[in-house]
Amino acid sequence: MNFSKNEIPKEANNIPQKISNKEIIGRLAIFLVVFMVLLFGSAGSFRWPEAWVYITVQFSFSIALASWLKKNNPDLLRERMTFLKRSARGWDKMVILLSTPISLGLFIISGLDAVRYQWSKIPYVIKITGFTGIVASFFLIFSAMRENTYLSRFVEIQEDRGHKVIMTGPYQYVRHPMYVGVIVWLFCLPLALGSLYALTPSALLAILIIVRTILEDKTLYRELPGYKAYAKKVKYRLLPGIW
Repeated sequence: MNFSKNEIPKEANNIPQKISNKEIIGRLAIFLVVFMVLLFGSAGSFRWPEAWVYITVQFSFSIALASWLKKNNPDLLRERMTFLKRSARGWDKMVILLSTPISLGLFIISGLDAVRYQWSKIPYVIKITGFTGIVASFFLIFSAMRENTYLSRFVEIQEDRGHKVIMTGPYQYVRHPMYVGVIVWLFCLPLALGSLYALTPSALLAILIIVRTILEDKTLYRELPGYKAYAKKVKYRLLPGIW
């Protein structure tokens, strides 16, 4: 989503302003357990250094991001912790529901390939490159969240919050920098974990993101004031000079 950093009157905000540390820790703990079950369960072993490194990097970032959002933008933190909204558009719900099993498959295939059956043989230099890309993707995702205060997980125009187009930070180069970060993460993760076969679900998820980008762009053109002018200035959705 591409919105402004305008402040919102609290009376116009229907989302609770505070979220407890207990709720944050509980949610992160659940995701940690799910990650470990998917990765080490499919691998059939805990002897997988790359997975341990990834989990450490991923949850260090998640904890830091959640702490920053809780302090600077608790509304966005609440939004990012919401899996699905009844008010979400039909196509948006479909993209999220389709991406969920494919995302699970990404981790499962990685474990089956890299450890249990060892179908792929990836050099350490490629794995290091994958981890470098993951860190870069996290930086881009944070940059998008920092600039776009209302970067909801759902495609929605919240007029009561006074949303406006922003053009600062990564938004001066592409219209959907958050998606760029996610796509980079998708293709770097299999390489970091040591699985070429896991690039297949990564590609499927990237296609879903591209479809969502197209549909979101059309929505913003129709409903977000100033977006047409912004799109003329920043011509590219995801890749500068290409698309």
